Amino acid sequence: MGSDRKAADGAKVAAPVHPGLQGSILDFLDAMRVEAGLARNTIMAYRSDLESLGRWMGERDLTDWSELDEDRIIEWLGGRRTAGAAETSIARGLVALRMLVRFLILESGLKRDPTARIPTPKLRRLLPATLVPEDVERLLAAFLVDGEPPDWRAERDTALLEVLYAAGARISEALGLTTNDVPPDLASLRLHGKGDKMRVVPLGRRARAALERWLENGRMTVVRRRLASGAGAAPPSVFLSRSGQPLARSTGWKRVKDAVALSGLPSTISPHDLRHSFATHLLSGGADLRAVQEMLGHASIRTTEIYTHLDVEHVQTVHRMHHPRG
Repeated sequence: MGSDRKAADGAKVAAPVHPGLQGSILDFLDAMRVEAGLARNTIMAYRSDLESLGRWMGERDLTDWSELDEDRIIEWLGGRRTAGAAETSIARGLVALRMLVRFLILESGLKRDPTARIPTPKLRRLLPATLVPEDVERLLAAFLVDGEPPDWRAERDTALLEVLYAAGARISEALGLTTNDVPPDLASLRLHGKGDKMRVVPLGRRARAALERWLENGRMTVVRRRLASGAGAAPPSVFLSRSGQPLARSTGWKRVKDAVALSGLPSTISPHDLRHSFATHLLSGGADLRAVQEMLGHASIRTTEIYTHLDVEHVQTVHRMHHPRG
């Protein structure tokens, strides 16, 4: 019946991956998680790519990785492109397959690497979106009324926005903060990044003030309400929901998008753009590239160097606009 089998409600059901292929995929992902320390989102993306390939192989009666050759891999990649997959997704799928093949050669005796001569798609370097400082100010003030947060939720969401920008934190890192990650003077935060790598990032005065207000006022309101309801003590998460549970990533993301809408900024702005702005503004102000690399938690300085290109583009734009011979 293939991959277009119908469920009782008429929806398409994806064909299962052959057990032999599926077992190899799961073994590989376990090794990547435990030994390589890959982030959960990366593991999930690789699983999606490899299981998609496994289903594609099943439709062609291929049940063993040794049956996969260069021509078939190129056919699979071409099919993804024809189906409208982004070049970044196609490149990631090939990377996942390369890593799986190398794992199988080492662990399962696979004899050859059919990906060896397949070039990785050349991707146009995408520069991240960056807000100007004035737009950051508007965004950080989105939930304030006359300069003050009117309730506990506004205190929480303002503190979250401040942490995203002041610490250059990913939203998962900010929402993963516990009270143990925040020292009494609030001078820094201990962030847990990709691969559970920990880094310490300093906080500025305004971020400290917003975080202190939330921890001492709004968060305590939520904690007391939870205790009064008989639900027990709240978890140590810094950012809590109304019920006293850790704030979900989807909710945190939505609250940032709500702030974007309230501040009148383009709807395409995401929480990650505050992290990009953090890095760009530091470098524009003369910060050392290595220091910014440490604060962002980048394993390679080459990843951080993209922000120097952003700054050069800004300088070139200013030159064109204001120099008499621009």
